[in-house]
Amino acid sequence: MARRLSRTRADTEDAVQEIFTDLWRSAGRFDPAQGSEKVFITTIARRRLIDRMRRSAHQPGGEPVEILDAVGWAEPGTRGEICVEAEHAARAVASLRPEQKKVLELGILQGLSHSEIAALTGMPLGTVKTNMRRGLIQVRELMDVVVEDAAGGVQP
Repeated sequence: MARRLSRTRADTEDAVQEIFTDLWRSAGRFDPAQGSEKVFITTIARRRLIDRMRRSAHQPGGEPVEILDAVGWAEPGTRGEICVEAEHAARAVASLRPEQKKVLELGILQGLSHSEIAALTGMPLGTVKTNMRRGLIQVRELMDVVVEDAAGGVQP
């Protein structure tokens, strides 16, 4: 991922080093009940790469964050660093209502905040939050993911 989303070899090496450092700091948060190691690593890597792309977009000659569209949701049958869980998630996301799918894509793939999504789509902020929450719950249900809340209860 870093190689695809970086302009030079040096940028790629810097990005990978940042990702490894972030993984080291975040290792204690890994919970195998929430997903595989690959999903954990990919999530951290994607967030770090989004941060780097945003920083470079503010510098002269930086590339826009829209390059993340090239990463997109995993299509079944693609190869590379996309894991089986990502393919399953992609199928689950594809089954969502269009507005839920759009909100999840903007929030997860492009790293936009709820407020930024509302401004971009013209949806009210509350609607964005509701679509995000309902979309994530539906994806969890479709993927048979069980989440424990802070009180020890189980949520879909």
